[in-house]
Amino acid sequence: MSPLDRRPAAPPGPPRHAALRMLAVMARDRLGMITDAVDRYGDAVRLPVGHKSLHVFNHPDHAKHVLADNAANYRKGIGLVHARRALGDGLLTSEGELWRKQRKVIQPAFHPRRLAHHAGLIAAEAERLMDRLRRRRDDGPVDVVAEFTGLTLGVLGRTLLDADLSAFGSIGAEFAAVQDQAMFELATLGMVPTWLPLPRQLRFRRARRELQRVVDQLVAEREGQAAGQDDVLSRLIVSTRGESDPRVARDRLRDELVTLLLAGHETTASTLGWTLYLIDGEPEVRRRLREEADQVLGGRLPTYEDLHHLRYATMVVEEAMRLYPPVWLLPRIAHEADLVGGYHVPAGADVVILPYTLHRHREFWVRPERFDPDRFDPARARDRPRYAYIPFGAGPRVCVGSNLGLMEAVFVLAMIAREFRLSTPRRHRVVPEPMLSLRIRGGLPMLVRTVDPAAG
Repeated sequence: MSPLDRRPAAPPGPPRHAALRMLAVMARDRLGMITDAVDRYGDAVRLPVGHKSLHVFNHPDHAKHVLADNAANYRKGIGLVHARRALGDGLLTSEGELWRKQRKVIQPAFHPRRLAHHAGLIAAEAERLMDRLRRRRDDGPVDVVAEFTGLTLGVLGRTLLDADLSAFGSIGAEFAAVQDQAMFELATLGMVPTWLPLPRQLRFRRARRELQRVVDQLVAEREGQAAGQDDVLSRLIVSTRGESDPRVARDRLRDELVTLLLAGHETTASTLGWTLYLIDGEPEVRRRLREEADQVLGGRLPTYEDLHHLRYATMVVEEAMRLYPPVWLLPRIAHEADLVGGYHVPAGADVVILPYTLHRHREFWVRPERFDPDRFDPARARDRPRYAYIPFGAGPRVCVGSNLGLMEAVFVLAMIAREFRLSTPRRHRVVPEPMLSLRIRGGLPMLVRTVDPAAG
């Protein structure tokens, strides 16, 4: 008799009759709901939510099994399944052979050799951000998340699409509407018909049309010049030419580009926002960042070679992503029945790995709520399990652009720390908002002042 034939116990959790209450809680506070459940029931929890049961697993061994060792048994799950109605079949939501084909097309754009080539473009976009901050110095609060969104969209346009996205004006609002709809699909488990004329759904339809117009224009401008080019836009255009149905090719291009732009800019902008928020109250961290930036960069822009020397800035960003991981939720659906951590997972079950709680697990992190970049000193991190820290996911579907995003965040952090002291106004409350990435609700207003070396 196999282990699965013995039907071991399901994970503990709230009773089935709590399903409707849990559905309401998820709509209101999905991050708090799962965090509280892990605190109460342990590393394996079964949460009844509406007509579903979420199997939440919160141990590095669980993450390794689901995301890597037995990844073939798990496809994209709750949230991303419903997000497909908002995003289409881009790399974030696609499955099977389509996903493998998309990944093969996009992966070469993130090769280390191309990242080295992109470093100068990233530094130039970061310097444009610095110029905007200089103009707002001592001039009231600046929403730095909005500024970082403009930065990251500019970087994506120049590095991956070889295009200037500023020509299309601000498209951040359109991406926000798409995210809002995707999370609405998650909170309602996809049970609300898309044809209902709710204000949220009407905003989404308008945003989707505008984003499709933008990507259609990008494609039209590149169409005759894509052959032989190595940027993502050109590679996607070439890859879809084999489609027999022009509508399929058009929709695939649209879905892939909208997903790439949304996921690519949102995660890095959120990470930078959380990083600046966390170092605001840490004068010693700011001092070390400034000293490292002065020593490594002097007064010039960073280069790819500098990335290996901006070690403390990298540690600060890594610690910010520990506390507020850009990929806060990794949902999967089990194809066949499985054992995870000794608990039974039935075929078709919704399985969730939550980096947000995994990164705060007291067995692997000392004083996990404390902001401490030195956790990522190699000497301290040596004995930590590999899957205790997965800010970009893990396994075959690990975020393809993680190295680009990390380089961008480190460059921007070093440049800001060298010149500015950014601080949040008193009494401003910062609240996490778990969307496709873990962003700051309502943005992050910060005062921009020239750094005072004596004050730290």
